[in-house]
Amino acid sequence: MTYARILLFALLGVSTPFMAASNVKFPLPVVDETHNIEQHSIEVKDSWMTYLEQGEGKAVVFVHGNPTSSYSWRNVMPYISDTHRAIAVDLIGMGDSGKPDIEYTFKEQYKYFSRFIKGLDLDEVILVGHDWGAAIAWLYAKRNPGKVEALAFMEGVLPPQFPAESYERLGPVADFFRALRDPVLGPMLVIEQNMWIEQALPASVNRTLGEHAMEAYRAPYLVPESRKPLLAWPNQLPIAHEPAQADRLMRGIKRFMRKTDMPTLYIYGSPSVERSPQVLKWYVDNIDELETSYVGQGLHYLPEDQPDAIGRSLDDWLRRLDD
Repeated sequence: MTYARILLFALLGVSTPFMAASNVKFPLPVVDETHNIEQHSIEVKDSWMTYLEQGEGKAVVFVHGNPTSSYSWRNVMPYISDTHRAIAVDLIGMGDSGKPDIEYTFKEQYKYFSRFIKGLDLDEVILVGHDWGAAIAWLYAKRNPGKVEALAFMEGVLPPQFPAESYERLGPVADFFRALRDPVLGPMLVIEQNMWIEQALPASVNRTLGEHAMEAYRAPYLVPESRKPLLAWPNQLPIAHEPAQADRLMRGIKRFMRKTDMPTLYIYGSPSVERSPQVLKWYVDNIDELETSYVGQGLHYLPEDQPDAIGRSLDDWLRRLDD
């Protein structure tokens, strides 16, 4: 079951069979939807970026994806903040960060993130990325190998799924991706109806998001004009070599994955959304210094499904890196 198929079911208001089955078979974790982690802000380029920070020591930077924010890492950060400086950024245009008048392409998002790291004067970091945040983390590691000590990722918008050589390779969900790129349908779904927040996000969490969480995720996108980044991200998926810039960046990440000796941790769950045994095998076969960690039942937004298991996995990995 692919991420796009989940979103398609969400748009149609249909539950997926494996979600219902998994809810019957296994108790879902109780996830706290509040936190008391202090938020900070820093000027970046022509705008500002906000972030949560907790702890002291070597910096571990958490990078969220679409349509989430630093809030998604609230229950993971405490697991490592006793030994590390945990920082969870709001990407530009997302969370409480500023919303400058840009196109919010993958490359632009990366530039703001890179300036954010520079603005905090972080000379050596460990990166943890989810969804598009995993792609940003991998691109930063590729371009700054001397600054990134290690990288952990989960449910990433990454090779081997992307770049997709054609829409046909996407199978039955090809029309869904085409719809998001349609100049009428895409804005209607994402900008006007706020589909990404109201349907796709809760449909891709294997528990019921409470009202506190939904309010936190809605808050940055209360008016249609604030939702531009949410439409930009799916349109940045490199399919059939378009958009060309994102396609080149993703192919560069794929080459880097195959040659890096950077310590890497791949975190995954099941039934997941994007992942499959074939994808896991690709990572094991192609990334030399890779460890894998299975964290249990979950869909695409694993930090909302299994934050405690993710936190314990990261804590164990980080402690061994420091030995």
